[in-house]
Amino acid sequence: MGILVKPIITEKMTLQGERNNKFAFVVDRKADKHQIKSAVEEQYSVTVEAVNTMVTPGKTKTRFTKAGIQKGRISPVKKAVVTLKEGEVIDFYSNI
Repeated sequence: MGILVKPIITEKMTLQGERNNKFAFVVDRKADKHQIKSAVEEQYSVTVEAVNTMVTPGKTKTRFTKAGIQKGRISPVKKAVVTLKEGEVIDFYSNI
């Protein structure tokens, strides 16, 4: 598995991409900002100005069903918000 796991495509990140030239990715937990920058530049042929990272903690989830209470866990995820150079854009919808 590479450094970039998948792009985050939500309403909020779509607006950030249009207005502020920022795009978000789920990345490998061990990847640092320099590795993320080079991976985005290599895969999408763009120039990255800044990389901000965050780790969302894992959470426990509970569901009530006919069979009783179901408990589960969501694993922690590292996200990266990448700011591109002015005028450049990543088109996630071109491969659909």
